[in-house]
Amino acid sequence: MQLKPLAKGRFHSLWQQEHDAIEQIMRECITETKTVSAQHKLMRQGQQVNALILVHHGRISMGYTARNGRSFQLGTMTCDSQLFGEMEFFTDYLCQLDIIAEEPLDISIINGEKLQQALVKTPKFALFFASAIAIDYQDTVDIFTRRMLYPIAYNIAYDLYHQYLNDQPVEGFTKCYLEAERFATTDRVYRRAVKKLEDLNLIKREREGLVICDIEGLKAFIE
Repeated sequence: MQLKPLAKGRFHSLWQQEHDAIEQIMRECITETKTVSAQHKLMRQGQQVNALILVHHGRISMGYTARNGRSFQLGTMTCDSQLFGEMEFFTDYLCQLDIIAEEPLDISIINGEKLQQALVKTPKFALFFASAIAIDYQDTVDIFTRRMLYPIAYNIAYDLYHQYLNDQPVEGFTKCYLEAERFATTDRVYRRAVKKLEDLNLIKREREGLVICDIEGLKAFIE
């Protein structure tokens, strides 16, 4: 979730008004601020979460590895006051994903005990968490269900179109094998799906990645 005024949801107008107070409460729960190097795991899949991590600015990636060795990449995110560990904080479940710094990051550690006290003391603060978590949850479920129920080519096209609209909650990778893992498939199947979109003259491959050739055609393909 993001420690920013929410731009959507039932309570978004309230958060615009109350944001400074909410941010101040959160900052009072910070016990440490430090810099971590690229590829440092901010959180590890399977760990017990006793504190939240606030990433002020910078790029992270999120991924899951199954027991059979297969990996799923949720994607990358350019953080702007992003909080991690809030789901596990409330559920007391083990961490579900590896959260990895894609570049050196300045982070703050939010003490779980202080945060719990603040949530109990200030119900409006707890309501902010509930709203932000609900929005993130539905965005994430939308990604997972679309990846499960639609073909790879459709998901690649959908992802490119919404990158163009700049309304994606997460972004992709430059490396092909990581993009394949983002769509829960193999490198070979991913390349075949890309080739299908190329043959339809909807996209083309360039050094920096996939580029849209026909935005209206791409929109029609996913609709």
